Amino acid sequence: MSNKREREKRREERLQEEAKVDTGERRTRLLQFGAGAVFLVIVAVVVLIVANSGGSSGGDAENLKEVSAVDSLVAGVPQNGMTIGKPQAKVELIEYGDLQCPVCKAYSEEILPAVIESKVDSGDAKITFHNFTIIGEQSTPAGAAALAAGEQGRGWNYLELFYRNQGKENSGYADDEFLTAVAKAAGVKNIAKWEKERKSAKLTDEVKATTAQAIRYGFTGTPSFAIKGPGSNGTELLGSPSTPGEFEEAIEAAS
Repeated sequence: MSNKREREKRREERLQEEAKVDTGERRTRLLQFGAGAVFLVIVAVVVLIVANSGGSSGGDAENLKEVSAVDSLVAGVPQNGMTIGKPQAKVELIEYGDLQCPVCKAYSEEILPAVIESKVDSGDAKITFHNFTIIGEQSTPAGAAALAAGEQGRGWNYLELFYRNQGKENSGYADDEFLTAVAKAAGVKNIAKWEKERKSAKLTDEVKATTAQAIRYGFTGTPSFAIKGPGSNGTELLGSPSTPGEFEEAIEAAS
């Protein structure tokens, strides 16, 4: 089954599940960004997430899912730290996210794969992930674990695999066992090195630094995006575009 058909199947399953749940349990995240303190409310179907999304079907260190789908998505695409795409790509799309965030999970499954396939694979853009930890205390060590995987060229494998196996936020699932299981499944070769680095002050401080940067930009929700390229005015804030097409238009404008 192709990545596109897999995404369509997941989207249909998500919509069927959401139809059974009280609207009071649905969640959207608010995002404040840009000049004039403009507020956006993202009310796209793809970012309507049930509060207990993941639940019993996620957060299981002994039963990680979609490993092959993640491998297929990022196969053959250069990675450098937490950046995916050709280093010479003129446009850089920057995501500020929290690994425990269910809306970030939705973006990783429903929106960003299409952008990777259309704009990253072609060399038009690269995407960099920055931690913006707003969910809970396990968000920082999870973010540092992703950075440590990035040190071995498996950062996006780790990020995508974590999202696809995400449990209920702040349920305690993102413990050492889960983080290590994701690292192994993501193809991190030197687990001992990864263990040391994920607990280092250097990577923990990096998580804190990018979180502080997101706050300075005025972001208040995850995921939030910025972009820079030869056609942009420095780093421009995008907020949270809700379709692949909106991302593609932003990339073309920044080219």
